[in-house]
Amino acid sequence: MYTRQEASLIRKEFWTILGQYMAPVGSVSGEKVHWINYKTGVKHFHFRLDATDGKALIALELDHPDLEIQQLYFNMLEELKPLFQGIMQESWDWTLLRALDSGKIVSRIYRELDEVEVLNRQHWPSMISFFKQSLIRLDEFWWVARDHVMH
Repeated sequence: MYTRQEASLIRKEFWTILGQYMAPVGSVSGEKVHWINYKTGVKHFHFRLDATDGKALIALELDHPDLEIQQLYFNMLEELKPLFQGIMQESWDWTLLRALDSGKIVSRIYRELDEVEVLNRQHWPSMISFFKQSLIRLDEFWWVARDHVMH
């Protein structure tokens, strides 16, 4: 087992390595992008990356405080589901209005990689591959979806 401080340093190292690995990869827009802290350009829309509790997660997350507006945005994204599925080439989960542990209500389009642990460096190659592939494709989808959501 690791101390809290050791575990924190290992997690930080993982995210740093993922960021370095992704740094040369450009966005579909042609712009340089900070993949770990991806800016969607639309308020209340976020790319979320997480690696805890034996899994890795990537999500397009909506967190508008007005739940009716959040649902409207989610419905707009659902209209683009065939495009999303074509770009992503794999099944993602679509969840409307879910309460997080913090109590915050969000809607998510997400994918998880199970049975991986960020504290186990042997799992890092599969986690990095999972995040890289998903981020690149999610960026491609967002390039199209962003304009649809903003109008």
